[in-house]
Amino acid sequence: MSNWDLMMPGMGLTAIGLAGLTLSYAGIAHTFIDGMHALTGLTMFVGLIFLAAGILDGGISTSNRAKATTLVILSIALGFGMFAMTMNTSNFTVTLAGILMAIAFPSIIFAYLSMKHPSFAKPVGGIVAIAAATGIIMWVSFGIFSAPDTYMIPQQIGVEEPVEEITPSGPIFAIEILADSVQEGNPDYDPDIAIVPQGHIVEWTNADSVAHTVTSAIDFGETFDSSLMNAGEVFTLDTTNLEVGEYEYLCIVHPWMVATLVIETPKEPTKIIIPEGAAIPEEGQIYYDPEVIDISVGTTVVWDNIDNTMHTATSGDPTGGGDGVFDSDILAAGETYEFTFADAGSYDYYCILHPWMIGTVNVE
Repeated sequence: MSNWDLMMPGMGLTAIGLAGLTLSYAGIAHTFIDGMHALTGLTMFVGLIFLAAGILDGGISTSNRAKATTLVILSIALGFGMFAMTMNTSNFTVTLAGILMAIAFPSIIFAYLSMKHPSFAKPVGGIVAIAAATGIIMWVSFGIFSAPDTYMIPQQIGVEEPVEEITPSGPIFAIEILADSVQEGNPDYDPDIAIVPQGHIVEWTNADSVAHTVTSAIDFGETFDSSLMNAGEVFTLDTTNLEVGEYEYLCIVHPWMVATLVIETPKEPTKIIIPEGAAIPEEGQIYYDPEVIDISVGTTVVWDNIDNTMHTATSGDPTGGGDGVFDSDILAAGETYEFTFADAGSYDYYCILHPWMIGTVNVE
């Protein structure tokens, strides 16, 4: 009679492990915890050990209760197993299936031999030695007959080239994680609804004294995830590859902290013309066209020099000089300069070569 005390936890752990593998490899909980892959696999193999020990302890049971329960558990396990193997996005499915077969088939054969011919097959030593040898053979065989992208052992070991880190470039949209946001009900992300043109860089700064995260809510961080941000740390997100739409995000440490990132279609640049004759200070001459312009936050302004001489567009005024917000440097005839206004305010600017040339950009 089989050892029921060992078989029950064995079958339960195996079913739990297969369910976890389904959640992980099917992408249902892809980023819930990356370690779930290893944890569920380990749980399944522990369950298989208990299950094998229960079967080997006293031989195969002939009771109807044992047969019925085993059939139900095997049906559930096989159902999850088939789903995990066919409806997943992992590149290692073939290899994983081979490893499972390399363990299962020898175990079944040696369990049968141990029961029928105990004098010819020692349960512990035989199973460990031959299963290990079979596992090694199967591992190498899969490395030979499967495609390189599905094989876990690299075929060639080369010298890794240093990966050059590319710093995202683009206008910055700042969001602050407010102080005391750890208290439920307090304001948390500022702004709570951030409307950002596609292509901008969103920059979250943790101004609180405790750790927080910025994690996309609908997919538990698959779209973007800052991981833990300690006090004063910054997380940046390049929105160039994000689709236009709304993205709700939260802090996984404090899930009541919820905000929304809205990615909108990039706005068309607003053009300011530096017309012909702008270098001549005379009555009625237009120096920047238009000289005063009203725009919204996130708009890009392009200065186009169609004059036949050099000019600049430098924030500040002729009396106090440049204030450092933006500066085109020297624009030769036909050249352009663009700047994106990320903050509201009124910005005066002038030409450092022709200080009578003055303009204003009002940002709302």
